[in-house]
Amino acid sequence: MKKYLAELVGTMVLVLMGCGTAVSIGCNDAAGIVGTAFAFGLAVVAMAYTIGGVSGCHINPAITIGVWLSRRMSGKDAIGYIVAQVIGAIIGSAILFGVTNGFPTLEGTGANVIAEGASQSAGLIAEAVFTFVFVLVVLGTTDENKGAGKFAGLAIGLSLVLVHLVCIAYTGTSVNPARSIGPALFAGGAALSQLWVFIVGPCIGAVVAAVVWSMIGSPAKKVA
Repeated sequence: MKKYLAELVGTMVLVLMGCGTAVSIGCNDAAGIVGTAFAFGLAVVAMAYTIGGVSGCHINPAITIGVWLSRRMSGKDAIGYIVAQVIGAIIGSAILFGVTNGFPTLEGTGANVIAEGASQSAGLIAEAVFTFVFVLVVLGTTDENKGAGKFAGLAIGLSLVLVHLVCIAYTGTSVNPARSIGPALFAGGAALSQLWVFIVGPCIGAVVAAVVWSMIGSPAKKVA
């Protein structure tokens, strides 16, 4: 039960801090994009070294799917993690929604929407591709034999910063279904109608990442 609670709290913090920064400074210029990207990355780093020893700090259903497909956790735990992550994201969004309602100059919950004029299929591809990159980094850096050890949290956080720097202009960057579900429930409108993109895209990316890592991360065959 502790690991599920850890995932709930970790995802809540990720959404509150990452989306909160997006709401506070906006993502309409370079400074806002960079600031938001680092907020999400730093939230992951902070939580990795806080709850990593308890749950592994997935705080993202896409990562949980990748880890499960890599046979590093049971299906039961995977379901428990995902449920906890979604609940945590909703709580984080509720807090942010409540706070912004008290400040007339702020609005929104940092919900994901596809760039104006772009198709939902384009958004789907972007989310799948960038989630693939992110989950591949997670699987590689946390590998028991080939991973980065105690530096894994830092590498994962920085990779999330990188993904956000590229993808914010396209979709606002989700690469995390829970992170999109929570804010969309309070934003409604386009965020809610496009939500399927931010669920399906990351799931596809996670599956591909797990397959690719199984190919490049498997033990090398000894040459006779």
